Amino acid sequence: MSNFPKDIYSEPSDIEIDTLANLGPLRGMAGVWQGTRGLDVKPKVDGPKKQAYVERIELQPIDPQTNGPQLLYGLRYHTHVTKPDQVKTYHDQVGYWLWEPATGTIIHTLTIPRGQVAMAAGQASADATSFELVATQGLDTYGICSAPFLHHAFRTTEFRINVSTSPDGTWTYIEDTVLQILGQDQPFHHTDRNTLTKIGEPTPNPLMRG
Repeated sequence: MSNFPKDIYSEPSDIEIDTLANLGPLRGMAGVWQGTRGLDVKPKVDGPKKQAYVERIELQPIDPQTNGPQLLYGLRYHTHVTKPDQVKTYHDQVGYWLWEPATGTIIHTLTIPRGQVAMAAGQASADATSFELVATQGLDTYGICSAPFLHHAFRTTEFRINVSTSPDGTWTYIEDTVLQILGQDQPFHHTDRNTLTKIGEPTPNPLMRG
């Protein structure tokens, strides 16, 4: 990550405007998806509790993004989760999935409305069908930041997500959020997993539509 160019201002001249054609390993995630067999293992006062959940996630392509010479293609997403047969929100999350072709870097940002943000990253080839991303609390880059209560009582020390896309058109994720819970000596592994089936196609990014 230290091999940055001396010219930090000039943008690349070979930007392709079709994001859907340049998503690399994220290409199989674009669209609108539903998962009906999610499993959450969360901490409770009496110990771990398993909870089934239903999920809808929309991942739509954004225009190519540049940081001077850096070029990123990506998907903006919104995840909405409920318990089976319920309306009340169980989990809500927004952010971006980003792909940097020049370095083979995948970046996943997430924000949840309980006072927490994170940025995870990993490496993959453009044609990869599985990859793993990690965020670590306390780092200046690819880290985790929480509001005071969460940091005090349920401090997240690591977030890890594994994604696999399947030839049948589905994709699966497995998340491991490592918590240091107040009063407990050992870290708690808060896990989530689900398989998503496509229910809607992605909309081309604004520059392509224009």
